[in-house]
Amino acid sequence: MRRRDFVTLSAGLIAAPALLTGRRAQANTTSANEPVDIELALAVDVSRSVDAEEQELQFRGYAAAFRDQRLIDGISRGAIGAIAVSFFTWSDWNVQELLVPWMRIDGAATAEAFAGAIDAAPRRTHLYTSISAAIDFAATLFGQGFEGTRQVVDISGDGVNNSGRPLAEARAAALDRGIVLNGLAVLDRTPPPSQFAALNPPLDEYYRDQVIGGPGAFLMVAEGFDAFENAVRRKIIREIALNPPPGPLVERAFA
Repeated sequence: MRRRDFVTLSAGLIAAPALLTGRRAQANTTSANEPVDIELALAVDVSRSVDAEEQELQFRGYAAAFRDQRLIDGISRGAIGAIAVSFFTWSDWNVQELLVPWMRIDGAATAEAFAGAIDAAPRRTHLYTSISAAIDFAATLFGQGFEGTRQVVDISGDGVNNSGRPLAEARAAALDRGIVLNGLAVLDRTPPPSQFAALNPPLDEYYRDQVIGGPGAFLMVAEGFDAFENAVRRKIIREIALNPPPGPLVERAFA
């Protein structure tokens, strides 16, 4: 090999890592997550204990919350003035469906777009209730396009964990990552037969003691599905508050 060719080749080999580094730096800059005040994953129970009418009340409740001016005003008061929200349904250990991927909400127009996406989402019902799998699935969603000062999972449901791995394991794994778990327990106006009711603690106590966790975590209790819209609106307004003041561990909403 002639010396001139060797020098040219050597220069190219030396330059290649620098070029690759530059490309990586550019890629990292391009893919950097956008800062928001909070990343909020909304997890909605669609197990068989939730009938079609009750499922519709849940979907409409979330959509109505994002059309509420009080919620939009709360977003605007954040340090950044924007939040990222996703919406998924859950049931069996292997059934989680991301119906509305992460969306940035910074005002009435984007809030309406999110509400409209919920309105248009399919309604499907499955069998069992795996809160643990819902938590595990939600944990995989964070950090995808957005970086919030807080990462919160908002779990709504009307039953206890009866599918998937132990709830305590999933809860502990999420808390170790700094994820906050809030709950929205929906109390059924029609109580189960006494022989079944005795098998589990009251749902509000179950969510309080075994589901929620993390700094500032709290439980909203909807006294029946008719109270769901009021409950979810109050809950999300509290979740997105800038430096939320200490509030009750458990709040109750009525129709």
